[in-house]
Amino acid sequence: MSFMGRIINTETAGKERSRLTRSVVLALRELTYQSEPNNQACDLIAFIAIALELIYNTIDTTVTAWEKRDYWVKADRFRMEWAWTKKYGETMRQALQAEDWATIAQTAAQIAQKLNHVVVPLHHRLGTPWVGAWEVFKQQS
Repeated sequence: MSFMGRIINTETAGKERSRLTRSVVLALRELTYQSEPNNQACDLIAFIAIALELIYNTIDTTVTAWEKRDYWVKADRFRMEWAWTKKYGETMRQALQAEDWATIAQTAAQIAQKLNHVVVPLHHRLGTPWVGAWEVFKQQS
C-alpha cells in the first residue's frame, strides 16, 4: 500500500515571469555590448522577443485565480501593467525579421525603461538563456 502526498507545482506563473524578466534584463545588458548586428546579437534580440511573448502568456494564468474570487479590478490592473510585453514582443519580432536595427534599438530602450526596477545581480544563476534563440525564432517565423 502506498500513500501519495499532495503534488505541489513549484513552477508558478509568477516565478516563470520573474525568471523571464530577469533574463530579458540580462539579455538587454548583453545587447548593449554588441557593436554590430552579428549572430549573438540576433540570438539576444530573438530571445527578448520570445521571452516577452512568454511573459504575456503567463498573465492569464495569474489573473484567473483572482477572477474566480471576483477581484476584477486587481485582475484588470495586472493585465494593464503587463500589456506592454505583447506589443514590444511583436515589435521586436517584426523588426528582427525586417532587420530594422533602428527599431530594435529604440524598442530595446523602451523595454529597459519598463524593466528598470528589475535587479539582476552580477553573479546570477541564469546563465545565457539566449543561446540558440535565433534558430528557434527562425523556425517559429
